[in-house]
Amino acid sequence: MDLSIFSLAGKTALVTGGNSGIGLGIARGFVKAGARVAICGRSEAKCADAVADLRAIGGEEAAQALTCDLADTDSIPALFDAASSALGGVEILVNSAGITTRSRADLTPLDQYERVLRVNLTAPYVLSQCFARARIASNQPGSILMLASLMSEASRPTTSAYTASKGGIRQLVRALAVDWAPFGIRVNGIGPGFIHTPMNQVLVDNPEFDAWVKKRAPLGRWGTPQDFEGIAVFLASDASQFMTGQIVYVDGGWLSTF
Repeated sequence: MDLSIFSLAGKTALVTGGNSGIGLGIARGFVKAGARVAICGRSEAKCADAVADLRAIGGEEAAQALTCDLADTDSIPALFDAASSALGGVEILVNSAGITTRSRADLTPLDQYERVLRVNLTAPYVLSQCFARARIASNQPGSILMLASLMSEASRPTTSAYTASKGGIRQLVRALAVDWAPFGIRVNGIGPGFIHTPMNQVLVDNPEFDAWVKKRAPLGRWGTPQDFEGIAVFLASDASQFMTGQIVYVDGGWLSTF
């Protein structure tokens, strides 16, 4: 087999939430595979640190950053245009940014619920529209990756907003894959299990929850951002050219047992 089908050499990618956690792990994988990436996030300091990390892997041209607040969906077209201009076009889009709020459903303020859905579900929809319009207009194929979750399939107490958003992502992957397949635009999802990221640090620091995660997952540990490098490169590359509308769960075997 020609392993060059896994290469992203010469490709360009926009990764939302690429300044930390899973998004940064995916960006690292892309740079290692030869791509140039633009990451975006709300914190300029975190973006600067992430760009330094990525350039240490791939050189000065490997990465650059844009600051954004995806809750402001009206600003997303300008964000995409800026990324496209900086990269000379965007061939791969990764919708990785996400937020959560933790409270029982009847105690969750509506504005918090709506903000989670706006960042986790509406923003990926709008950004994917921008990407697809650009690829269709230029008659070029492309690849979109969405971050789903275990919460796309099940739920836990105090996660109603997050669960709703990630259930929506599961179906959005399928809907966009069907709409844009005629144009060579593939849409797939990655479903993380319990991953040691800044967003989950409060759970990692809870001894009881930490022990439960390690006992419940067949592979016996939390996932790490590094666990997403390979699967993201695979889904973005020609190695997966006959895959679309799928979600691949990177969960340590979580959904395979009970």
